[in-house]
Amino acid sequence: MSLVPSYTESMFDLGLGEFVVGITDYCIHPAEGTANLPRLGGTKDPRLGEIIDLQPELVLANWEENTRYTVESLEANGLAVWVTFPKTVRQALDVLWTLVGLFHSQTAMVRLEMLELTLDWAVSAAAERESLPGFCPIWSDHTQEGVEWWMTFNQETYSHDLLALLGFKNVFGERQRLYPLEADLGLAQPEDPDERDTRYPCVRLEEIEAAQPQVLLLPSEPFAFDESHRQHLEASLPSTPAVQAGRVHLVDGSLIAWPGTRLAHALRELPALLVET
Repeated sequence: MSLVPSYTESMFDLGLGEFVVGITDYCIHPAEGTANLPRLGGTKDPRLGEIIDLQPELVLANWEENTRYTVESLEANGLAVWVTFPKTVRQALDVLWTLVGLFHSQTAMVRLEMLELTLDWAVSAAAERESLPGFCPIWSDHTQEGVEWWMTFNQETYSHDLLALLGFKNVFGERQRLYPLEADLGLAQPEDPDERDTRYPCVRLEEIEAAQPQVLLLPSEPFAFDESHRQHLEASLPSTPAVQAGRVHLVDGSLIAWPGTRLAHALRELPALLVET
């Protein structure tokens, strides 16, 4: 049973799709392979009773995508749940290698070795050119007072590590999220974050402009950035090298955010967006 869309896809890509007995509503890849599988709710609110009735030998879960309540409920009912939390490409690949080991599949091993070789080639190619300072938001909104903000990610995330390997220098890579939101935006004093996640800072347009990114990537998920957002950033940040050079790109968000075999697609499509033109 997979509660993680990226791992559902990975199971099929590795030739292990026959072992998947249930998925979430958001497991859309591969379309043909997942078409007839039971869809048992969202990643945050799966239908636990139906999962328990399936009695899967293993449930694939993720620390960010699934809730503690879901994991603990399934474990309390005797199910084995494997919770992953890869923050780097290497850690994501290690998860796949563990899957390969669990199923003892020679086919999966060969496919994963090919992915490793493709990654090595892409990283070597990126090392031969200068990294481009860039900004990649994952959400945008306004405060109650109307202050516009853009959420991004720092160096402790899979997305940061993937883009860094391909020649993208995250201009907010060292930035930590401050709480409350007003403190993150420089409008209030910060408080102790306690156990809250500090990997996703929120910034104002003024900060983005000051960072002078040379490339802007607008992913389609988790927030569905579209042409209107691209035009808004171009109009709001005219002095940035990214806008002046025409490097404000809409991009498939799964290429940046999905750890797993989707990495192969990312290695084919993202490098072309991260070169000077």
